[in-house]
Amino acid sequence: MSYSIKHVFFDLDHTLWDFDKNSGLTFDKIFKLNNISTNLEDFLAVYEPINLKYWKLYREEKVTKSALRYGRLKEAFDAINIDVEYDMINHLSVEYIEYLSSFNYLFEGTFEILDYLKNKYHLHIITNGFEEAQERKMKSSNIRKYFKTITNSEMVGVKKPNPKIFNHALHLANARTNESVMIGDSVEADIEGAHKVGMDTIHFDYKDAHNNHSYKRITSLNAIVNYL
Repeated sequence: MSYSIKHVFFDLDHTLWDFDKNSGLTFDKIFKLNNISTNLEDFLAVYEPINLKYWKLYREEKVTKSALRYGRLKEAFDAINIDVEYDMINHLSVEYIEYLSSFNYLFEGTFEILDYLKNKYHLHIITNGFEEAQERKMKSSNIRKYFKTITNSEMVGVKKPNPKIFNHALHLANARTNESVMIGDSVEADIEGAHKVGMDTIHFDYKDAHNNHSYKRITSLNAIVNYL
């Protein structure tokens, strides 16, 4: 692959930025601040799949940003039979976004692989995350400096896997599809979406759960060196 690739596009959450770990620490903080009495592990066990479901609905334009932020918390509390008032859920949803970027665990090998790639390729981000939150995450975790362009779904008006967001990112980066590779954790949003516009891909299967498709696949970031 590497002989023709000039541009490397990364997803952010679940690819470089360890969303699950940082999210869990954020919930621990805001529950303590607001005296929410619940077992954190029980909450996270139901919240994480609910959150993924809401992000899929958000990608498909079936829920709004505000509905996502409220609904995922409401459903998670309901699932563990914790009664939390409407105003408190809204308050928690705001605090969650506010504090999320104060925790900045990255996947193991993030700095090493970015340092390896930065002198060989132009590096970019394509993310479905909310613009204000994603910028804070990248700056706080000290990885913003590696990326020439950042494309997020809010600036384009559509979300991965919609071809428009990939085409926008390619145009912003002045990159051709046959010179570009997309690296991300979501088969649907990152890998299949990028393939549809003609980009090469590397699936970061950090949970080692998808060894049943034909895409290039890695389970650790340092394995990117096998392809680039």
